[in-house]
Amino acid sequence: MNDQSRATVLVTGGTDGLGRAAAVLLAQRGYRVFAGSRNGERRATIDQLARESRLPLESLELDVCDDASVDRAVSEIEKRAGAVEVLINNAGIAIAAVMEEVTLDDLRKQYETNLFGVLRTTKRVLPAMRERKRGRIINMSSIAGKVTIPIMGPYSSSKHALEAVSDALRLELYSFGIHVVLIEPGVIRTSMSRTAEELSTAYVKGAEQSPYRPVYQGFRDSWQKATKASRDTPEDCAQVILRAIEENPPRARYLVTSEAKKSALMRRILPDRIFDAGILKRMGLQKTH
Repeated sequence: MNDQSRATVLVTGGTDGLGRAAAVLLAQRGYRVFAGSRNGERRATIDQLARESRLPLESLELDVCDDASVDRAVSEIEKRAGAVEVLINNAGIAIAAVMEEVTLDDLRKQYETNLFGVLRTTKRVLPAMRERKRGRIINMSSIAGKVTIPIMGPYSSSKHALEAVSDALRLELYSFGIHVVLIEPGVIRTSMSRTAEELSTAYVKGAEQSPYRPVYQGFRDSWQKATKASRDTPEDCAQVILRAIEENPPRARYLVTSEAKKSALMRRILPDRIFDAGILKRMGLQKTH
């Protein structure tokens, strides 16, 4: 982007995990960064870091699931620093459950944050971007938006939808000079896993009595191995986000982690039956007789 050192950035879910790493890195690079969050304690922590390190970074209250909250947050940014020039839609949750057992209320909760929250915030900043004929929207997807495994249907489906929405936006906004980019990380250890466990408590507790008990167990074992093997950090992902902001033009998609790159390649070149067989084997699943 031009004049990147003065660009105003909004990071949703910007006080923890991947969002926090991106917010700190961008502030270190001279961007004016606003980290949106619902969590007052995390907001205070990142504000303290910004003061101590003298970074152009500050938090603000933001709930992407609430129209009024999004409008207040963006209006406050516009008042303090001008129009949002880079939006990083990072806020997200994960609910882990088999599709037969997930409640529609939980599925709505999943989509409200991961899809509707992205659209709500994007729609709020787009008019100013169109008027200025520039801007960049970075949507945090996941390799799960390309590759779906058992138990992750609710989360993966929300990311599949985000991929489609982002593709549409990228083409719709082309003539306005606005770039829309997808970031597709693989497994990176953050507090999101702990939050996902909290959101999925009812399903975890009911797994022992569920007919899908082997599926839950296979997922748990596979996930533990994947997180233990992961060597990538939120800071690694932040570096990719920085590239997506500064490359001109940016790519439509940036895969993060070697595991994500391998999974995307396998998904693309292998027939469904062979790809499915690999997942079933990894999770120890077989037909019941």
